[in-house]
This record gives sequence, C-alpha cells and structure tokens, in this order.
Amino acid sequence: MLEKLKAIDAFCGPGGISLGMARAGFETVYAFDIDEPSVQTYRKNIGNHARVEDVSDVNSTTIKKETGLNKRELDLFFGGPPCQGFSKQKRGAHKGDQRNSLVLHFVRLVKELLPKVFIFENVAIFGQKRGQKYLAEIQNQLAPYQMTLSFFNSANYGVPQTRERFIIVGVRNDISISFSIPKPSTPEWLTVGDVLGGLPEPPLDYSNHPQFPNHQRARVTKINIERFSHVPQGGGWQDIPHELRLRCHQKIDTKSGGWPDVYGRLKWNGQCPTITGGFDSFTRGRYGHPLHNRPLTPREAARIQGFPDSFVFLGNRGDIRSQIGNAVPPPLAEAIGKEVFNLLKQAGNQVKEKSELVRS
Repeated sequence: MLEKLKAIDAFCGPGGISLGMARAGFETVYAFDIDEPSVQTYRKNIGNHARVEDVSDVNSTTIKKETGLNKRELDLFFGGPPCQGFSKQKRGAHKGDQRNSLVLHFVRLVKELLPKVFIFENVAIFGQKRGQKYLAEIQNQLAPYQMTLSFFNSANYGVPQTRERFIIVGVRNDISISFSIPKPSTPEWLTVGDVLGGLPEPPLDYSNHPQFPNHQRARVTKINIERFSHVPQGGGWQDIPHELRLRCHQKIDTKSGGWPDVYGRLKWNGQCPTITGGFDSFTRGRYGHPLHNRPLTPREAARIQGFPDSFVFLGNRGDIRSQIGNAVPPPLAEAIGKEVFNLLKQAGNQVKEKSELVRS
C-alpha cells in the first residue's frame, strides 16, 4: 500500500480544510487551534490528532514529538490564521488588531518545518490593501518557495455561496512542478435550493431535529417574524411596510440603499452571500430562508458551506455559529488539495525515475 501524503492543519477550527484535504488524499497527522469547542468538533468528526494549542507554543519540536516528522519531511502545511482583523466589516481598527500577528506565526512555522508545499488561506481583502504589509512579509521570509497568489470564489467549487477567499500556494523551490489553479468543479453554480431541498423543517420547540444534527431554529420575536413575512425572495428591509420597520430604517431614504442585506431573504434559485457567524439573525445579513419566515439553521448554513449532514458541530449555539461561519468550505479545500496532491505525486515519480536512471 502506498504511504499517504502527510499534512498539518494550523488554526484548524472545526476542520473544514482538513475534511477537504482528506477527500483529496492527504492524511492530516496534527492539527491545532486555541478554541476548545472547535477542537472538540474536529476530534469528533475528523480525528484525535487535533490539540488545543496557542500557536505561540507550537514549534518544530512540538510537531516532531506529535508526528515524528523532521524538517523538510512534511508534505503539506496549511492553515488560515483568524481573519477578522482584516475583514472589510471591520473599519480602521484593523491596523492594531492583535490577531493579525498570527500570520507571522504561520510564516515562522513554515520556516521551521520547510514543508514541500504550504497553503495560506484568508479573506479576500488580505490580498488587497489591508494585507499588504503581511503579504510582503510572507513573500520576503518564504523566499525558498515559488508562490501562486489567487482569489477564489467558492461558488466555482461546488457550494451555493459567493464566498471569496485569498489563497497562497507555496511550492518549495527544489520541487520542479508548479501549482495550477483548479478549474471550476461544476459547469454551473449550485443554488441554495439545490442544497436545502429535501431538508425538513426544524422542530417548532427549538430542539434539534432528531435526524439532522444542528438543525435547530433560532428564537425570533413575533414582530421580527411579522417584518420578515413581507420580504420576497431577494428582498430586504426596504420591502417591510414603513410602520413595521425599525425606527432607524424609517428615517432612511430607500433610494440611497443602506444595508440592503438586512432582513434579507435568500433566493431559492440563487446563491448565498458569505456565511458569517451571524447567519441566524435577520439583522446581520441576507440569511433569511427562501421559503419560510425564519433565519437559517446551523445545519442549513453548514450545507451552504459544503459540510455533509454527518458532520456534527459541538458547543453552545454561539460556538457552533462561529465554527460554521469561519470555516473554509470543504469542497473548495478539496479542489485545491487535489491539485497539490497531484503535484506532489508527479514530483515523487520524477525523483523515482531519476533514481532508477542512476542505478541503471
């Protein structure tokens, strides 16, 4: 049996990238995150190799102890340092956000381990003005790697969500094969209806659905349900009768826009915007169910992210929302992982061929 390619997941969260990489053919042998509920979810669904660790406490010695791997032996190191400090929803204060420095710990670990390939994932805006300082640091400190910098729309890779991510794939310079950006996995984008169809309504008593884990409705006030009942598919707060609107919305000129996604209802035959940790509230974005007068359940949001129904999220409701909202869609990770897997297999075959030529 061929030995599997080994991978490590930094800032693993509940395991969205690890799940995709497993489907692509990698064996993740070590994963870590500082958030305990996320690690509990990871261990339940993916494996016991995940640890609750602060990245500042993780180094090549730690990893050698956990995996037995020496410098340069690891096939793939991947991860997405927490991105909230770079998010376009965060204004001004991003410059002093301490979470941004976690990017430099990712760089440090790549330098210590020198894996054959690394994958760095973050919000799209990281590849623009807000991330320039850290992007330059990555490129300067990781000079032993040939890097491919790309923006990915998740809708091109099998999820009904226009979630954009900035991803760097670095291939160590002694590997002669370059990374190729994966082609879209489906000829047409999936729709919200494609993935939510067939899912029964969650119980009215706010309990979990007995057959579908995490399929639990949010508690919503009667007035908010009444407001939302007036919103058509693709509509938002502007469709709510004036007398029912929030006071702040009664004072806004509807012609000027003003947060059109608030109280937004999804289109059954359309795509969802980026899922965030606020998907179960009308006031946080376009997360209203296309057909029913309620926000999305965690299971519905997980489906839109590309998680299978067998993947169970652990923790309190806030923990689960954050895990789903911050995760990388597994189908996107799988598409990138397959390209890296093929690259490494080809590189390995070239090394074997050269060895055989030397022997002959």
